[in-house]
Amino acid sequence: MKLAAIVFLPFIGAILPLLLASRPRLHSTVSAAAITALSLVILMVAATGTFAGATPTYFLEWLPSLGLHIAFRLDGLALLFAGLILIIGLLVIVYAHYYLSSKDSAPRFFSCLLLFMGSMLGIVTADNLILMWFFWELTSISSFLLIGYWFHQSNARRGARMALAITGGGGLALLAGILLIGSIAGSYQLDVVLASGELIRNHDLYVPALILVLLGAFTKSAQFPFQFWLPHAMAAPTPVSAYLHSATMVKAGIFLMARLLPVLGGTPEWTTIVTLTGLATLLFGAYFALLKTDLKGLLAFSTISHLGLITMLLGLGSVGAVVAAMFHIINHAAFKAGLFMIAGIIDHETGSRDMRKLSGLRKALPFTMVLAVITSAAMAGIPLFNGFLSKEMFFAEAYDQQLFGGLSWFIPVLATLGAMLSVAYSVRFVHDVFFQEEATDLPKKPHEPPLMMRAPVIIFAFICIAVGLAPMFFTAELLTLAVSAVSQVTPQLDIAIWHGFNMPLLMSALALLGGIAIYIGRSELLTFSRQFDARDAKDIFARIVSATTRFCDEFTQYVENGSLQRYVAFLLVFTLILVVPELVSIMQLEGSRPQLPIDAISLIGAILLMLAALSTAMLHRQRLTSLMMLSVVGLIVSLSFVHFSAPDLAMTQLVVEVVSIILMILALFFMPQRIPRASSGRRVARDVLLAGSIGGIVGTLNYAILTRPFDSISNFFLANSVPGGGGTNVVNVILVDFRGFDTLGEIAVLAIAAAGIHKLLNNLRPFMPSSDVDGRPWHRVKHPLMVQTVAQALLPLALMVSAYIFLRGHNLPGGGFIAGLVTAAAMILQYIANGVDWVKHRFDYNYQTLTSVGVMIALFTGVGSWLFDHNFLTSSFTYVTWPLVGKFELATAILFDLGVYLTVIGATLMILANFGQMTTRHRPRQEGY
Repeated sequence: MKLAAIVFLPFIGAILPLLLASRPRLHSTVSAAAITALSLVILMVAATGTFAGATPTYFLEWLPSLGLHIAFRLDGLALLFAGLILIIGLLVIVYAHYYLSSKDSAPRFFSCLLLFMGSMLGIVTADNLILMWFFWELTSISSFLLIGYWFHQSNARRGARMALAITGGGGLALLAGILLIGSIAGSYQLDVVLASGELIRNHDLYVPALILVLLGAFTKSAQFPFQFWLPHAMAAPTPVSAYLHSATMVKAGIFLMARLLPVLGGTPEWTTIVTLTGLATLLFGAYFALLKTDLKGLLAFSTISHLGLITMLLGLGSVGAVVAAMFHIINHAAFKAGLFMIAGIIDHETGSRDMRKLSGLRKALPFTMVLAVITSAAMAGIPLFNGFLSKEMFFAEAYDQQLFGGLSWFIPVLATLGAMLSVAYSVRFVHDVFFQEEATDLPKKPHEPPLMMRAPVIIFAFICIAVGLAPMFFTAELLTLAVSAVSQVTPQLDIAIWHGFNMPLLMSALALLGGIAIYIGRSELLTFSRQFDARDAKDIFARIVSATTRFCDEFTQYVENGSLQRYVAFLLVFTLILVVPELVSIMQLEGSRPQLPIDAISLIGAILLMLAALSTAMLHRQRLTSLMMLSVVGLIVSLSFVHFSAPDLAMTQLVVEVVSIILMILALFFMPQRIPRASSGRRVARDVLLAGSIGGIVGTLNYAILTRPFDSISNFFLANSVPGGGGTNVVNVILVDFRGFDTLGEIAVLAIAAAGIHKLLNNLRPFMPSSDVDGRPWHRVKHPLMVQTVAQALLPLALMVSAYIFLRGHNLPGGGFIAGLVTAAAMILQYIANGVDWVKHRFDYNYQTLTSVGVMIALFTGVGSWLFDHNFLTSSFTYVTWPLVGKFELATAILFDLGVYLTVIGATLMILANFGQMTTRHRPRQEGY
């Protein structure tokens, strides 16, 4: 339970700053810091088990059929990252209290920060790959909120959108990779996946799974060629940048590669792709960091470079490389968080981050200068600082690898070049800002910030020195646990400042001297870079998005031109493309099942059905006649159900046909009265050919299916209808018992569709002609007396029939759906005979409420099963003896059927009554068209 608390406390705590929004800012800061500190304390308690050699876990079964469980683990790797997330998060909260201005919403900031923190903790402690992906996507969303915190700034909005698009796309690729890994391993639980490494690496789907997972990792950790989003995330407040670059977000991709190294690593594909990607990112980031004039821009590209360094080490994959990678993760988190906070202090105190304006600040900010020198020296890899140790380990692994045979030498050479550039931009960060002549045109007069704003930086600077001087004392045990979790072996650590004169030491010396030389001669480098057009990634991304949107819009307008004929044609063509190859592969069309004999009644019905269908199509310009022919088709279908002993279906089809015809007659009134003729005989021939092809395909499929034997599930329902559902009407028992959940979903969809149609029609002002197509005006008597008399006589009779059909539905043909349609048809007849106002005066009821009540009754009938410790929608029945009536059945399914009944009435009348009401909204026009 401790592990779940570590993850979920920040999510719960994210509410606290919002609740304290009306209080002074300190309350929001304290609440956020307290939640973080509490999670950190729980982590330290849980870590005792990890340091003792165990792996604390938490498991809660959630969706076992999908392999998804709420499961967490705290092995060495999770402990390392969780510690960084919480410790740096706590210091960032303290720093942010002083950084944010009085105009900034501190409650919103801390709430988003805690949401981000919880998401990252979920990633690193998740013991289920699907759960990890869930938190992975939460980091994309929460980082979007943090990067776009200053949403009034255009660059913040654009940077946030870019980060969300790139990392979100990578998240989709990662999900696909996880699904492939889970299907190969047979589980998404991390223990099973880690134990299935050999199986996964030897599987045919290994390469696709590897590429998809790496796409997720590379986009998240800004690896080449996806590095362009990270510098533009600098539009976020500096505390966010410090947190995002040091312990969260971009480290998520690094964590993913480390976590899945035992599963996906050790192959030529992994080594080549990951190593070269890391090396390219290392050089790219280091080069452009040297060119940037914005403090945070320099640090952002330096982050890209150092992430490339760690990625390259994970690509090499040896135990030593993993040790170096884990060690550099710790070191980079310390000096990068400190450097970003220093950049924020400079910006906060001077009003500028432009290095061309900043210089000579050593007098105004002497203490900040010392901190900058320490953290920059750690970033440059200067001896006696922590960055020097992990960078020497990096050099050793780069020098010892033999990945590319005789060409392997280029890796240590390029690694040394990247280190030179690292020294150069580190020197530039200190020298250009704190030395040279004192700046005179700064927006604000600089001075040292409050002590508590510097306190987090002091802690990070102390870590850089302490780890650099005594690495084994401060990091050995944690590194051993982390490396053991990644490489599956326990390493023998020997991290020291001095290992004698060797090649890594020479490479370090070359990097130091070369970096200073590059900085001194940087003007030549800047001149060279000016030859190329400067391109803003935000503008390029915006143009790509705009072009994509424009193309999609034009394509949509071309395809969706308002022609229903074209839409149906596309659908039918794709159907042919998918079905024809499968039919061609059937060698024998006719099966072994004997065919039923053709009797006279079936033959006559089939002929009438075909004639009515042809008449519907041929007389489509005579709309009312065509509609009558269509009703004949529905009637023949209903009679066919009767002929084949399906009375429930027949009754349903018949009543649905009545309601549908009324709806279409109402719709015809508002539609254009003349239909343009077909443009050409060629188009008619095309349509006839397409329709005939589809008809032939459907007939062929039906013939192939009906002449083949098959096992039906009807015997199960016939055998269990009475003992299991308490009803002899098998169709109704299926609807309200065996497949009750499906029916609940269907009436919910019906209610939603009716509500949508109601909203669409509510304020619609349609064209209403004052005459028919031949110019004859409508009759002045809207409601003939004969129709009124018949309708009023039919209403009580229809309601009685509806009640009878409803009550007998569990044992005889009927049920809530049919009864609801009968009642709705009777009410519709009242609207037609007497008008909307007459009916509303006598039955002023809200059909939306009626529909909602129906769905709720059906839902709570299912929930009621839980009160008796049964599954959702489990029905119960019993038999009671009533005086005079005799033995009578009572079933809870009738309550569910009541919900169906009310939903059908409400939804049907909501649509049709609203159609009728449109005629009263304005007077008809005198001209037709």
